[in-house]
Amino acid sequence: MRSRTRVQGRGRAGAALLLSAGLVLLTACGGGSSAKRSDKAPPGYPVTLTDCGEKTRVETPPRRAVSLDQGSTEILLSLGLADRMVGTGTWTDPVLKGLEKENAKVPRLADRYPSLEKVLDKEPDFVSASFLYTVGKGGVADRAKFTELGVPVYVSPTDCAGKDNAGDDDGTRTETLTMDTVYGEIRDLARVFDVRERGDALIADLKARTAKAGRSVDASDATVMYWFANSEAPYIAGCCGAPGIITRELGAKNAFADTRAEWPQINWETVADRDPDVLVIGDLTRKSQSAESARQKIAFLESNPATKNLTAVKKKRYVLLSGQALNPTIRTVDGIEQVAAGLRRFGLAK
Repeated sequence: MRSRTRVQGRGRAGAALLLSAGLVLLTACGGGSSAKRSDKAPPGYPVTLTDCGEKTRVETPPRRAVSLDQGSTEILLSLGLADRMVGTGTWTDPVLKGLEKENAKVPRLADRYPSLEKVLDKEPDFVSASFLYTVGKGGVADRAKFTELGVPVYVSPTDCAGKDNAGDDDGTRTETLTMDTVYGEIRDLARVFDVRERGDALIADLKARTAKAGRSVDASDATVMYWFANSEAPYIAGCCGAPGIITRELGAKNAFADTRAEWPQINWETVADRDPDVLVIGDLTRKSQSAESARQKIAFLESNPATKNLTAVKKKRYVLLSGQALNPTIRTVDGIEQVAAGLRRFGLAK
C-alpha cells in the first residue's frame, strides 16, 4: 500500500506542508550546497537510475543520505551504510532485529513525516523513500522540490512498477508484485552507494531464506487473510502486493485473491463469508488508526459479533507480523518465514 496508508493508516490524511518563501530560500541554501561536493567520483559515476518514471542522477557516492521511509532505511542499514546517513523518518515498527546498533547512529528526524526544513537542515546529498506519497503532496515535500534544490531522490519501484496509484486509496496492482522488484531496489541502492558486493550478498541471503521457507511447507489447502489496520473498515490485503508474495511462496490461498487493490477496505460481513483458516495480523506500534496493535486486533476479533465465530478466531490461528513485513521490503521474507511457521504450528502445512 502507499506510504500514506502505511503511516497514517492504511488510509491516512496527509499533513499539509506550509513553508514561507523566506524559509524555503534559507533552507534551500543548505540543501543545494551539499549536493555539489567537489569529491572526485570513483569509476562508474555519475550513476543514473530511472525510478517511478523519473531519472535520478548521482554524481558521487552519497555521504549524507536521508531515508524517509522505514523500508528504505532498513535496506541502507543492512548494506552497512549508517555512517553515510544523516537522518531517517516515517516509522511503523521498531527497527529490524540485528540493526539496532547501526540504527542508533542515525538521527531520527520524525516518527512520521519530518518537515522539509528539518530534512534540508541535514544538508542531504541523497534522499530515498519507499513510497511515492512520501515525496508527493501531503508527504514531506514534492520530489520536484528536492530536485530543484539539487538533492537526488530515489523512490522504491515496489510502489510504482506494475501499480496504478491514481485515486486516494493504496493503489491497484496491474501486475503481480514479486521479490525481484525488492531485489532490484537493493541493487539500485547498492549501485548508488558503490557497495555492489554488499547488495549481492544481501540479495543472496534473502533468496536463500525464501527458498528454505517455501520448501518447508505445502499449504495448498489453507486460506489466509491479512489485516493491516482499522477495525471499523479494515484494510485487508488484495492478491498482488507483499502479502501475495508470502501466500504464493507458501502455496496457500489468499482469502481476497479476487481483488487487485493493494489494501481494499472490506466489511466484516464479507470477511465472515470468506471465513479464512488463518488470520495474519499486523502488529503495529504507531497510533494513527483504530486497532493498531495485535493485542487490540485480537480483542476486537474475539468480541465482535461479526468476527468471533470465524474459524480462525475460534481456533486462535493468528500469525502476528510487523507492519513492515506486510510491506514490500526486505522484511517480506520475515513474513514468509513467520507465516510458514504458523501454518506448521496450526497443522495446516503438508
